[in-house]
Amino acid sequence: MPLINQNVAAQARKVRVQPRTSAAKLSFWEGQRLAKQRAYEKQARKAKIKLAILCTFTQQLASMLDAGLALVSALDALQEQTEHPVFRIIIREVKNDVASGTAFSEAVAKYPNAFPNLFVSMVEAGEASGGLASLMGKVAVYFENSVKLAKKVKSAMVYPISVITLATILVNVLLIFVIPKFAEMYAEFGKELPEFTQFVIDISEFLQSNFHYIAVGLFMFFWGLKKFTATPKGRVIKDQTLRHVMVVGTLIQRVSISRFCRTYAILLRSGVPILRALEIVSRASGNTYIEEACRDITRDISQGGQLSDTVAELDYFPPTVKHMARAGEQTGNVDGMMDKVADFYDNEVNNTVDALTSLMQPLIIVFLGVVVGGIVIAMFLPIFNMANAVG
Repeated sequence: MPLINQNVAAQARKVRVQPRTSAAKLSFWEGQRLAKQRAYEKQARKAKIKLAILCTFTQQLASMLDAGLALVSALDALQEQTEHPVFRIIIREVKNDVASGTAFSEAVAKYPNAFPNLFVSMVEAGEASGGLASLMGKVAVYFENSVKLAKKVKSAMVYPISVITLATILVNVLLIFVIPKFAEMYAEFGKELPEFTQFVIDISEFLQSNFHYIAVGLFMFFWGLKKFTATPKGRVIKDQTLRHVMVVGTLIQRVSISRFCRTYAILLRSGVPILRALEIVSRASGNTYIEEACRDITRDISQGGQLSDTVAELDYFPPTVKHMARAGEQTGNVDGMMDKVADFYDNEVNNTVDALTSLMQPLIIVFLGVVVGGIVIAMFLPIFNMANAVG
């Protein structure tokens, strides 16, 4: 009997210990989840949401509001649908503010990195006019066009950047690991090497001796360049430099003008005051030339001038913008004319990108052939010379 009682007691102790172990595991993972949630909540105030995510949010919000769903209910549904963890928290906080009586425009204005000035101003205009659903639809179309244009430009740059990066890695591998083997072999011959071969070997030896310094130097250079171009003076110098780069400068100019015209048109059409619209366009441009132009246009309009007169004096804007703006002022359809200008330059950007993409492929192939082929020829040139001498 005592033995049976001891076994029963031992089994009871095992049963009591087992739930504590599982509870400890659950509490650990629950703690990890809560810690991650707190980290997301800290990021919510300063998090910058990608335009593609904001575009999807705006499209869904416009559809729900147009279907007659209440704003709080629409935000609640979007909170559940959003996969981005930080953006989900932002939507939750905006929903809570709206549910407590805060205006939707004031709620989204608390998150300037997530919701740009254009979005906030359109929400204000929609609340004032009672047409929030229709204005959200216009913003969604604007965001969608911006996303398509950005994807078009980025996709055109992916191929050359990736190929050039792989080529750089390949050339460095050849120079650092392969060329030294040939150099040791040729050193045993004791013969003078061709100048081209010796030049490649010298580059290889230099890279082997200074690779770490070169890597650190390049990292510091690009880090410093990034910090400098984030300053006001650096942004001006960057835009001035890029403007004079062949093809790239023209492409950036067309993208900036298209964004200027599109943003200005949608704000005017939505009832935003002209001076407020120019302020939003300036902040959304990301281009110092457009920012300076907006300041000049604001000054002239405040003094009784017109958009077309100021644009005509700025060399950054082609004559097409001036003529279309003047036609819009004469017919009372400035926003429509600005939309047409934006469509025109969007087509120009698409054509330019397509032309660059088709032109870059053969140029990159030729570049790779010259670089890699030159290194291979330089290494085998002494062997060819010896074969000719023996022959």
